[in-house]
Amino acid sequence: MVRAYVLITATAGKALEVVGHLRSAPGVLSADAITGEYDVVALVHAEDIAGIGRLVVDQVQASSGVLKTITCLAVQ
Repeated sequence: MVRAYVLITATAGKALEVVGHLRSAPGVLSADAITGEYDVVALVHAEDIAGIGRLVVDQVQASSGVLKTITCLAVQ
């Protein structure tokens, strides 16, 4: 399994909505609204790096209220 942290910039006032959607999305282990440069951080997992890419595009970037994402692969 490959894990990644996805840093998400949300449209104004939509961070909690994004979190709510992501928490029920397949492949998402956790999602939290955060303070700082980004609005939401999600921990995701998939079988391989290509699966992470598909998950980010299909589940995260497709979520209403998501403006931008940065994906950080966990190295363990």
